[in-house]
Amino acid sequence: MNDFARDPVRADVIVVGGGFMGAATAFFLRTHGLSVILLERDLIGQAASGTNFGNVRRQGRYLPQLPLAHRSRDIWGRLPELIGEDVEFLPSGHLLVTTRSDDGARLEQYAVDCKAWGLDLTMMTGDQARAMFPMVGPEIHTVSYSPHDGHANPRLAAPAFGRAARRAGAHVVEQAPVLSITKDSTDFIAETADGRVYRAPMLQVSSGAWGRKMAALFGEDVPMAPQGPQMGVTEPMPYRVAPVIGSASSVTDEGVYLRQVKRGNIVFGGGRRSTADLETKRARLDPMNTLRQMPQLARLLPAIARLRVIRTWSGVEGYVQDSLPIMGPSERVSGLFYAFGFCGHGFQLGPGVGATMAELIATGHTDIPLEPFRVGRFQRNAANAAAYSPHA
Repeated sequence: MNDFARDPVRADVIVVGGGFMGAATAFFLRTHGLSVILLERDLIGQAASGTNFGNVRRQGRYLPQLPLAHRSRDIWGRLPELIGEDVEFLPSGHLLVTTRSDDGARLEQYAVDCKAWGLDLTMMTGDQARAMFPMVGPEIHTVSYSPHDGHANPRLAAPAFGRAARRAGAHVVEQAPVLSITKDSTDFIAETADGRVYRAPMLQVSSGAWGRKMAALFGEDVPMAPQGPQMGVTEPMPYRVAPVIGSASSVTDEGVYLRQVKRGNIVFGGGRRSTADLETKRARLDPMNTLRQMPQLARLLPAIARLRVIRTWSGVEGYVQDSLPIMGPSERVSGLFYAFGFCGHGFQLGPGVGATMAELIATGHTDIPLEPFRVGRFQRNAANAAAYSPHA
């Protein structure tokens, strides 16, 4: 046994995975007075948390997820004073737009339904939207406007929380791949590739697309697959697109979105996703996806057709079968918690996930409803289906 194993590092909580969810949880655990070890295989925020689009939106979400999104939006508005850093959050508004009447009707119904969940949206016709936002394309005829949403820089957010956690006293360890996680009668034991051993009575898995493998170590399987969303950025043009603009189309190829940063570049994404490999930690970049995106983006913002695309990229993200994350306590192992599998829409939720998971771990409860995101929902659904099956 090496010296590291004989003298393990101990804390109240181990957080495995230093993406946005893990880094935010580590920071908020320190505000509850708990000691925490944050283990990241590479660098904080290097994976999906740093390669996503940067959307800070609430509209269009699964309705029971809105309490979590509201909590997160409140924290987004206080980040500089809370963590001491600016992550370029701009509450510039968010537009969901449609070109089809059936998609427009769906937007109208969502605007009615979300009021009971505390979200007020402004519905507009295409002409009304163009009077307020002249850059919107002529094909757009129904628009949902969320004025207090916006966007931020994903390359800054998770690392900022990681630094804030470290300043608050968290033991943040980067370039520390976790080779094994076990549990004895009192503690979880995590061993990293350099032979170091970490012990704590509580552990959170926040390892993104790799979360399924770690949950399976404790007998909880999740129907989740890795995929790579297609992102890109154009050359700059004069700044005039304040809100995020996204298509609410039910057609996959049309489901694109864009935002302009103050430097003038247009960041975009959406449409089809590519394949991703958990072993190589790489997502396949398909140039044809970019070509499919461009005419759809021009329907939202005609001016983009004149711009050159200067860079494209992807990242490895985990997509759960029902498009909802895994969040909350294990249903098999005491002291074990999960926050992974946010299906490409977790960036806005990051601060709220961290605050909620830290609250749950520190106090044993949270007022944020997590039942729809519990890890055991798939087993329960399978059991229910078998119970009512004529062949069971």
